[in-house]
Amino acid sequence: QVQLVESGGGLVQAGGSLRLSCAASGRTFSSSNMGWFRQAPGKEREFVAAITWSGGGTVYADSVKGRFTVSRDYAKNAVYLQMNSLKPEDTAVYYCAAGPEGGGGRYTSRARGYDYWGQGTQVTVSS
Repeated sequence: QVQLVESGGGLVQAGGSLRLSCAASGRTFSSSNMGWFRQAPGKEREFVAAITWSGGGTVYADSVKGRFTVSRDYAKNAVYLQMNSLKPEDTAVYYCAAGPEGGGGRYTSRARGYDYWGQGTQVTVSS
């Protein structure tokens, strides 16, 4: 079965860094957009970052632009999110997601653009 597994979350002080990983199995996602979303308690899921299937483009939410970097490794069928200068408001469960084959840019920054989701990893940033 298709499976996405996030790792790398944890507790960090404000201003610190974390690197999240998402390992995919069950199929190859080399032709899919890969995205990161997050959800805090009592809040709706929000877009964080995405990288296109070709690797030629990235997109970031304004709230993380300049602090977070998304990348992917086609050989490992994995996607990563480097998070620097973390703020307490970054506290949330972070999810990776995979889109359909062939990419498609219409919903790259929307949850509706993705078909598969991981279980999430908790990121907590203390003040």
